[in-house]
Amino acid sequence: MAQDSVDLFSEYQFWMRKLYVWDQATTFETQQDTCAHLPHFQEFLRRLYDTLREMSSNAVIERFPTIGQLLAKTYRNPFILAYDECQKILIWCFCLINKGLHDSGETKFHSWIQSLLSHILLAFGFDVKEDGPFCQGLGYTPADCYPDLLKNMVSLLVSELVETHHNGYNIQKRLASERITSLSQVCVPLVSLPDFEPLVEALLTYHGHGSQEILWAEFFEAVSEAFLQKKISLSTLAVVCLWLRHLPSLEKAMLHLFEKLISSEKHSLQKIQCIIKGSLLPQAACHPAIFRIVDEMFRFALLESSGAPQMLTTLQVFTQCFVEALEKENKQLKFALKTYFPYASPCLVMVLLQNPKDIPLRLWCQTLKYISEMLRAVVEGQTNGSYKDVFESWFLFIRFGGWADMVAEQLVMSEVEPPEDLLWLLVFASRPHEHSQQRAQTMVEVKEVLGHFVKMFQSQAFSGQDLWTAAGKSREADSRPLACQQLIRRLLWSFLLWAPGGHTITQEATTLIAQTEDIAHEMIDFLDQTLYRWDQLDIEAHGPRKVARELLTGLWAQVQHRPADHMAVAQGKSGSLRP
Repeated sequence: MAQDSVDLFSEYQFWMRKLYVWDQATTFETQQDTCAHLPHFQEFLRRLYDTLREMSSNAVIERFPTIGQLLAKTYRNPFILAYDECQKILIWCFCLINKGLHDSGETKFHSWIQSLLSHILLAFGFDVKEDGPFCQGLGYTPADCYPDLLKNMVSLLVSELVETHHNGYNIQKRLASERITSLSQVCVPLVSLPDFEPLVEALLTYHGHGSQEILWAEFFEAVSEAFLQKKISLSTLAVVCLWLRHLPSLEKAMLHLFEKLISSEKHSLQKIQCIIKGSLLPQAACHPAIFRIVDEMFRFALLESSGAPQMLTTLQVFTQCFVEALEKENKQLKFALKTYFPYASPCLVMVLLQNPKDIPLRLWCQTLKYISEMLRAVVEGQTNGSYKDVFESWFLFIRFGGWADMVAEQLVMSEVEPPEDLLWLLVFASRPHEHSQQRAQTMVEVKEVLGHFVKMFQSQAFSGQDLWTAAGKSREADSRPLACQQLIRRLLWSFLLWAPGGHTITQEATTLIAQTEDIAHEMIDFLDQTLYRWDQLDIEAHGPRKVARELLTGLWAQVQHRPADHMAVAQGKSGSLRP
C-alpha cells in the first residue's frame, strides 16, 4: 500500500506537468500528444479516485495540495472531457472532496467545483444559452457566477421533467426516456448535494409512460443511502415513489429501523416514536403496497425473535404512528381496510382501530370483551387447529398495543370475579402458541392469583411479602412455565400501581420482585410502556403515576449499580410463536 501511494504521487506529478503543457499550448502536436495519452490519463484518474475515497478532506489537501489546479486544468481540456468516462470519474472526485473543502474555508475551490458541476450538465446536452466561455466550449468564468447558474440549471431540468410528466403522451413535448435515464446516471454522485435535491425529487416523482423502469438502479441506491444517512431531505411523496419503484430501498429502510431500535442502547418509548416517525415508514405505509411489505417484515422479525419484547414494542408504536398517518391521509378512506388487513374480520379491525380515549372509560371493559369474543371464535373455532389463523389473529390484536396492554389493568381493578373473556384475552395475547387445554390451565392459574389480588385490593392493608405470596412466588421452586410467570408478574405490577396501598410498599416490592437484572429490565419496560400509554390516552391517574415513577427511578438505580446478571435474556422468555 505504501509503495502504491508513492507510485501514485509520482504519477500525479507527471500528469500535473503534462496538463500544464497542454494548457499552455494549442498546437497540433500538443493535441496529438493529448490524444495519445488519454487512456493512460483516465486510468490515473481512476486510481486517484480510489485513493481519495479512503482519505479525509484534510489528508487530501495535505497529500495533494495542488489537486484543485489538476482538476481545473483537466476540465478546461475539451479532449479529456470528451474521452470515454473521464467526465464521470472527475465529478466523482469533486463530490468526494467538495464538502470538506467548503467546511475548511476553501471557498474559492468550492466555487470551482460548483462551476465544474455546471459544466457536466452543459456537456450533457440540454439547450441552455449562456454568454462567455460556455458558448465557446469549456472555458472558465468568475466563481461567483456558478452557484446561481447551477440553481438555474437544476430549476430548468425540474421544469422540463414536470412538463414532460404533465404532457403525458404528447410526444413532441416529452423528454426522451434515454435522456432521463442518462440524467439519473449523471446524478448518482450528486444526490447528497443540497442544490440537487429538487432534481432528485423530480426524478423520483417522474413516471415514464412505458412498463420498464427508466431510472438507473444505482440512482435509487444512492438516494436510499443518502436518505438513511440523513444527507438528503426528501418529501414523503418522493420517499413513497422511491420505495414503490425500488423494493430493495424499502427493505433496507426497514432493516435500518430495526437495527436502530433493536440495539444495546435503551430507548424510551417517546424516543422510539420519534425515530419511527422520522423514518417516514408509517406515512409511506398508507400506500397498501408498501404496507404489505412492511407488514411481512414485521411478521418475519417476530417469528425469528420468538416474539421478543423489543420487537413487539416496535410493532405497537409503529402501528400507532401508522394509524395516525392513515387518519390524516384517508379523510375519505382512499383504500378499504380490507386492503391493509386482508386476513382479518372487518368488524374486528374497525374496533381495534378505534382510539380507546375516544370511547368512554366505563365502556372499555365491554369493548375488550367484544374483541375477545371475536378472536376466540376464530382461534378456538378451528377444527383443524390452523396455526396460520391463530397467528394472524394474535398478530392483529397484539399490534394494537393500546388495547392489548389494557387487559391486565381491567382485571386487577375488577372488584368481582374476573370475566372469563378478559382472562382468555390476556392469556392468548401472551401465549398464542398454546392449545385450548393449555390455555385453559393457564387461565385457572391466573384466575387464582387474581382472586388473591381482589381480596388484597379490598382490604387495602398488605405488605410486599403478602403480594409476593399471592402471586405464588413464595414457593421454593416455581414449576409454572416461564411465560406464565412473566404474565403473572405483569399482573402483579399492574396491581401494585392501582392498589390503594401500593405506594407504601414500593421499595419492598421492588426488592422482592426484581431479583435478577433481566426481571428488573422487564419491569422497567412495563412501567415505561404504561406511562407512555397513559400519556397517549390522557389518563391522569395521579396516584398510580407517582408509584410508577418511584418504581422506575428505583429500578434504574438498581440496574446501574448491580453487576450484570448473565441469566437467560428476557426476550427468550416470551415463548416461541412457532407451533
